[in-house]
Amino acid sequence: MRPQIEKLDRGLAAVKTSEGVYLSWRLLRDEVRGAEKERLTGANFAVLRNGEPIAEVTDSTNYLDRNGAADAEYAVAACLDGEMLPPCAPVKPWANGYLDIPLHKPEGGVTPAGIPYEYTANDLSVGDVDGDGQLELFVKWDPTNSQDVSIKGYTGKCYIDCIRLDGTLLWRLDMGVNIRAGAHYTQFMVYDFDGDGKAEMAVKTAPGTCITRYHADGTAETEYITLLPEDAAAGVTHEDNYVCSAGDYRRHMAEVFMGWHAHPEVKAGHWPATLEACWGMEPRYDYPLSREDAEALADVFIGEYAPSRSPRNQLDKFEGFIYEGPEYLTMFSGDGRELQTIAFPFPREDDGLLWGDYAWVRIEPCNRVDRFLSGVAYLDGVHPSVIICRGYYTRACIAAYDWKDGVFIERWKVDSGFVPMQNPFCRTPGDAENGTHPVYGCISGQGNHSLSAADVDGDGCMEIIYGACTIDHDGSVLYSSTGARPDGKVVKLGHGDAMHVAKIDPDREGLQIFNVFEEGKAVPYGYALRDAKTGEVLFGEYYEGDLGRCMIGDVTDGRGLEMWAMQMRNVKGEFLDVKNPSTNMRIYWAGDLTTQFTDTPDYLGKEKKCGLISDHRHGVMLRPEGVLTNNGTKGNPGLVADIMGDFREELLLRTEDSTAIRIYMSTDATTHKLHTLLHDVQYRCGVAWQNNCYNQPVYPSFYYAHDMDFRDVWQGMQE
Repeated sequence: MRPQIEKLDRGLAAVKTSEGVYLSWRLLRDEVRGAEKERLTGANFAVLRNGEPIAEVTDSTNYLDRNGAADAEYAVAACLDGEMLPPCAPVKPWANGYLDIPLHKPEGGVTPAGIPYEYTANDLSVGDVDGDGQLELFVKWDPTNSQDVSIKGYTGKCYIDCIRLDGTLLWRLDMGVNIRAGAHYTQFMVYDFDGDGKAEMAVKTAPGTCITRYHADGTAETEYITLLPEDAAAGVTHEDNYVCSAGDYRRHMAEVFMGWHAHPEVKAGHWPATLEACWGMEPRYDYPLSREDAEALADVFIGEYAPSRSPRNQLDKFEGFIYEGPEYLTMFSGDGRELQTIAFPFPREDDGLLWGDYAWVRIEPCNRVDRFLSGVAYLDGVHPSVIICRGYYTRACIAAYDWKDGVFIERWKVDSGFVPMQNPFCRTPGDAENGTHPVYGCISGQGNHSLSAADVDGDGCMEIIYGACTIDHDGSVLYSSTGARPDGKVVKLGHGDAMHVAKIDPDREGLQIFNVFEEGKAVPYGYALRDAKTGEVLFGEYYEGDLGRCMIGDVTDGRGLEMWAMQMRNVKGEFLDVKNPSTNMRIYWAGDLTTQFTDTPDYLGKEKKCGLISDHRHGVMLRPEGVLTNNGTKGNPGLVADIMGDFREELLLRTEDSTAIRIYMSTDATTHKLHTLLHDVQYRCGVAWQNNCYNQPVYPSFYYAHDMDFRDVWQGMQE
């Protein structure tokens, strides 16, 4: 069986340029009949202006109407297998070279600490929620006080809107006070999971999460998600607020300390029997601790021990985090109805003590425990599954669900188990590297701030590339990569911030993975290129610092994609004397199939991160104005994806005041012809998971570059 793909419309868009009106549209996968070296073959297209044919296009899916007018209406009609199909719905040109989609900005607020905040549009996704073939836009709203998991402070609530491309607001999901706002907490997977032609959305929720559906008559209805029966029976309500203050945290630690003697790790003899022993202090109290003594020790921990480890450990100001209360996973229909809510597959267990959040010099409760990832993957090669994850610095947990007949059906769960520690308050050289699970323990500490899904072993089913380890489609461990440090010790590659899974070397079988790693001298590589099927390191470089970003792309005239984290290298591992482009985001923009990058690389000078598109060959190809990227120095656009027009990607950015999402489409004409990238399932899954944490580029399953052979694409479509 063939993989399930979206039923898309023609995706025609028209842009007024200085040379006329540029038109771009989709070739659908089922309209392909063969290939030549520089293009796929199949459907040809008639271009109509105001209902009259003006051109026949056979070698591409774009056309420049040099006599076009700004008020003209355009349509295209496909000719397939000798039959002329009806033309698509007509469109008018984008007058300013872009399309603005009006937004509905939520009202700001004031935190419990009295600090005001506003809202800005952040991550985006797309999905056809009503089955008409046109994609709708999903917009995540972050408050201006949204925080990284490791940073203290209250945040406002997070929202997700579903809107039509004309700006009509269909529904708004209010995540509620019990979902903290930030890049690592809320990933929203938008996909047609059940194959009914309409997209759903899966997202982590909590008591207080509610959805408002807006009707055509102007009315609206708001509903809270369903509390699990056992939670409702225990007295949980949607009015509950689990966000902690500094006083709450002190009381929480006193409760933890009162139960120290009964903690399973203490009872098993794995951890010291007293807190004083954990902290290297002389004995002060008898155990079990009384409440008075536990509160005294909470003061010692917060006021003495934590600051002695690092002056940044200001736990007397620890506020804004959520370390207790129910956690859920909810599937919503495309029209905003709650379909099912279940318990989140991996409970937090505690505030991070077992996860290692207290063991490092920087004591960061709720950090490693509250690292989430999500994804979409065709684990059976035919149907999409939703992937829900928790943790990657230490314990790593991954669950796969199918969505069928209105319910989540668990396909498998993977859990490394906690990584054993001799002292949860001070990491020691003898601490283990693996989790406690006899099989999955090897994947602990190998995750990234994102993931990828791809068929790395060629069996027709997709795997989950979870940073330095890969989970096979059946939930088994395909591999967990290791390497030798300069001292000869073989260790895991460890955690990294950025990763690219693609056909990097066209002359090597399968896919490759280019990663950076952040643990410095403790791991074998600062960056490495690996074989995606085996995890074998093809080449890499030791580095004692933290390499935060890396990138790949078709930058030179050489064969294969280049890659860089430090000095640029080619697929043979040879160093190139070429200045590195940006590492913010990759985009397929040029008509010659080369790679472009968003935001300004150093060699073009420093500018505000506005989504500027450039490369070495063409220089600056787009200089947007009045728009911004997201997430500070990471400079992520809201979305980079092929959501309309031909196979090149669109750039979606928020306006400076977040009153609109602005869509830019390439008008660089091409003579290449390729089906929409959304009909390559590896790419389409990537569009869904692009909103993970540190947004990463997504790649098709085939080699995309100036020297690509379209006959290889066609061959891959037959397999």
